[in-house]
Amino acid sequence: MKRKITALACAVTLSICLITGCTGGSTASESAHETLTVFNYSEYLDPEMLELFTEETGIEIKYEEATTPEEIYTKYISGGIDYDLICTSDYMVKRLIDEGEAQPVDFSSMEYSSNIGQKFWDISKSVDPDNAYALPYFWGTLGLLYDTTKVKGDIDSWDVLFNGEYAQDIIMQDSMRDAFMIALKYLGYSINTTNENEIREAADLLMKQKKDVQAYLVDEVRDEIVAGNASIGVIYSGEAYLGNQYNSDLAYVIPKEGSELWIDEWVVTKKCKNMDAAEKFLDFLCREDVATANFEYIYYSTPNEAVVAAMDEELKENPAVVPTDESIANCEVCTQNDPATIELYNELWKELKAQ
Repeated sequence: MKRKITALACAVTLSICLITGCTGGSTASESAHETLTVFNYSEYLDPEMLELFTEETGIEIKYEEATTPEEIYTKYISGGIDYDLICTSDYMVKRLIDEGEAQPVDFSSMEYSSNIGQKFWDISKSVDPDNAYALPYFWGTLGLLYDTTKVKGDIDSWDVLFNGEYAQDIIMQDSMRDAFMIALKYLGYSINTTNENEIREAADLLMKQKKDVQAYLVDEVRDEIVAGNASIGVIYSGEAYLGNQYNSDLAYVIPKEGSELWIDEWVVTKKCKNMDAAEKFLDFLCREDVATANFEYIYYSTPNEAVVAAMDEELKENPAVVPTDESIANCEVCTQNDPATIELYNELWKELKAQ
């Protein structure tokens, strides 16, 4: 959802056209005609790595950013731009695969793909059963970031968002699936339920909660909690880590009812005409120095075991950076629903936001 992610509210297009001399691999003169159009979440990749890729291969990268999975999908499917590679969240990856919009990739032929831990290939099977299309990029959880000086005791349940005790002092994610995930988990249901009654029950709970919500935000949640404008916010684990760096009084927890275990992944679209260049880019992202640079750019959990192995112990022991198996025991990967369920979600979300 995954995620992603920055305070930008709209897509930003960046064109990186760096053609250099000979650097190893393909020379600039040999590869100057090669171009990849890449679509990713905002501030989800170190721009210097794009420059480095072009320097090493001569392949021009046209780079575009967006805020949500839905925005990425809508812009891709509109056909205005022929994107070669897309990074998006688990359930949207599944949708692209199911709709025939992704091409299979031979990950085993890549030099550095073995840096991705088997655990994450297994997690990816929730949306890509044969590990044929999607390359794990970042992963993590959705939980609560809270100010320990303002709340009463330790928080361990989604109940704090619904019991009215912190009315107008909480921030929810402005994301349909994330908001419904919270309500469904709190009610004891799967986040991937297709049961209409369960989904409507979750919608009713969110509607009752709305009067207590200070704001529905995406990227700004961390900054609002850090600034003291709210005491509790629903946030992605990587953002929670950075929030604690800015304010040591902030703590992060995955509620005991469970949450979403998200994984953001790269896919090569069916529109890509240069699979060789696309695979070079994906393999480049798996290389330890590149994956380390991207990790240190955003501090979201990385599936790259070479990067994790090189971390200092303090980072390894931080659950917002490397979640423990125990903390994610009740978590689920969000998968794409059938068309009727998607329509129901959209209808109920519009009703909630319109009130």
